[in-house]
Amino acid sequence: MAKVEDSLKLLFDRPGEPMVTPKGDNNSLFQVTEQYLGEDYMNNGIEINNRFGDMASEIIPLKDLPSLPQFNLARQLPHDADFSTLIPAHQEMADEVIDELISVPENQLQDFLSTCVYARVNLNPQLFNYSYSVALMHRNDTKNVPIQNFAETFPSKFMDSQVFGQARETAAVAAQGGPRIPIIIPRDYTATDLDIEHRLAYFREDIGVNLHHWHWHLVYPFSARQRRIVEKDRRGELFCYMHQQIIARYNGERLNNSLPRVKKFSNWDEPIIEGYFPKLDSLTTSRGWPPRQANMRWQDLNRPVDGLNITVADMQRWRRNVEEAIATGMVQRADGTTQPLDLDTLGNMIESSILSPNPQLYGALHNNGHSFAAYMHDPNHRYLESFSVMADEATTMRDPFFYRWHAFIDDLFQRFKESTHIRPYTRSELENPGVQITSARVESSTGEQNILNTFWMQSDVDLSRGLDFSNRGPVYARFTHLNHRPYQYVIDVNNTGDARRTTVRIFLAPKFDERNLPWVLSDQRKMFIEMDKFVIPLNAGQNTIVRQSTQSSVTIPFEQTFRDLSQQGNDPRQNDLTSFNYCGCGWPQHMLVPKGTEPGTQYDLFVMLSNYDLDSVNNPDGSTLSCVEASSFCGLKDKLYPDRRSMGYPFDRPSSNATNIDDFILPNMFRQDITIRLQNVTEMNPKNAVN
Repeated sequence: MAKVEDSLKLLFDRPGEPMVTPKGDNNSLFQVTEQYLGEDYMNNGIEINNRFGDMASEIIPLKDLPSLPQFNLARQLPHDADFSTLIPAHQEMADEVIDELISVPENQLQDFLSTCVYARVNLNPQLFNYSYSVALMHRNDTKNVPIQNFAETFPSKFMDSQVFGQARETAAVAAQGGPRIPIIIPRDYTATDLDIEHRLAYFREDIGVNLHHWHWHLVYPFSARQRRIVEKDRRGELFCYMHQQIIARYNGERLNNSLPRVKKFSNWDEPIIEGYFPKLDSLTTSRGWPPRQANMRWQDLNRPVDGLNITVADMQRWRRNVEEAIATGMVQRADGTTQPLDLDTLGNMIESSILSPNPQLYGALHNNGHSFAAYMHDPNHRYLESFSVMADEATTMRDPFFYRWHAFIDDLFQRFKESTHIRPYTRSELENPGVQITSARVESSTGEQNILNTFWMQSDVDLSRGLDFSNRGPVYARFTHLNHRPYQYVIDVNNTGDARRTTVRIFLAPKFDERNLPWVLSDQRKMFIEMDKFVIPLNAGQNTIVRQSTQSSVTIPFEQTFRDLSQQGNDPRQNDLTSFNYCGCGWPQHMLVPKGTEPGTQYDLFVMLSNYDLDSVNNPDGSTLSCVEASSFCGLKDKLYPDRRSMGYPFDRPSSNATNIDDFILPNMFRQDITIRLQNVTEMNPKNAVN
């Protein structure tokens, strides 16, 4: 069993290389038959495979499949094309492949391996990687097969295209005994500060941030032929909340860089003033990703090859229908009946997932908005151009327009939350009788209280698994990213009642708006970012709660974001691969704390101890997995979302009586002034392989 699982890992290796060549660092070779050759190697593939067998460390046999998958749709995508689930034709192809891989009987792993090899040989490498990853994640018998870090498999989606020529040179020289010197990626390579949006490049182009977005959509596909793959607990609400938190974090970073909050893209006839030049090349297509000039406009899309024939007027109609559902609080189903609108349904409608109650009436606002932005340079396929970074889950957060578009999407959710159909919380829903927080503070590893320090760090990522047709061995790219000094929360609590459990909720928001004025709560509530959430027992009397920043329920550790699967088996921290795969979905730990400024930026730290009896859900075997650190954004695999409250509680709804945060505070809450200070220094990551 383990042998087959090890073989399955190898299908992530060097996605552009044929299956007749060795795979992995240990020079493993799949023993192909004529079934697994593909058109390019039909004449001499067996001979080539046999030659490589003389130097292989192990030979992996494949079964001849009695019935070959047809992949009638998926075969239509050329091997040298880019792939995106946001393109309707591509999503149908992925649905077909996932269904074929999921349909292999459980615990028949040799059959599954052979089917996957056949799929890899015959399908576009990006389409295969996505479909294979989703299948591994949703089959019961492959939960222990780790999913390869996407930045290692397709590094060209994450870093400057100039890197790859140097990378192949480094690999060739190192193979002859030369040093493995990291390739330095400049911090500013997509623009200069003449473009004011470039001030946010450290956030938008962060590798970990983009990996988070890619992995979230891997865990939560919006389409599949088997409904269970999509129909996860509170999926639509989580789509709303995860993206709302991205916008809140982005707006906070804009304030740190002397920019106003992002302007939502609501007038679809106006030009988009922001341009974006990604400086990325696709190793699959051997083409550069199309840029967007400043002041381009949405145009009607007529691209039959992508399954897109949509007008701006269609989008306007779907928008009106969604807005009517929000205003009336009712949704019209496809059969003409109605149902009350809730946030989970609204999220599935707007994206839209296959769970949408009426795709014809409500369209797919979110997905098609990405497509309109991605094809402005070639809306009718006249120039045979592919989509821009806006249409790829792994690259879309790089583009400033992503945040303008999602500000519009978030505004729809906020309008529903502010409507008469969602009532504000009552005092009894917010308080926790007998529980009083007497103080809350942060203690930095630097020894300071209520001061958090950020700085720049240089870290390495190994490109070798994505460098097709180059020498084996690690090839490191060194990139600069934001990081923060470790810290801990210290919360003093007086419990006048009996011993009990409580949920600790920690949020952070800028203290002042872009005019340097104190916030009104109706605006600041949308700026609060979730920092942590955890359940803890309270003794009767005085309690002191200490929580490390590295334990955050929002984030995954740095080593998990930039994981090296070849080392993972030797790491005792990664002993549960089932959890690891699912919770590779999470905000990167190094981006947990906002950047702040060199003089220091003031923030409101908000701590709440809520009533666990109203929070708890009935999950079997407790409410956690070993990777609970990522549950706030990503839920728990095969379980209920581990919090009965609305996501973002208590700031997900407007208050009926509080005008500012201090008016909102109850005894079980506490607000503390803290300062975030940027130490404008760059340090080397001590865990780099080469320092």
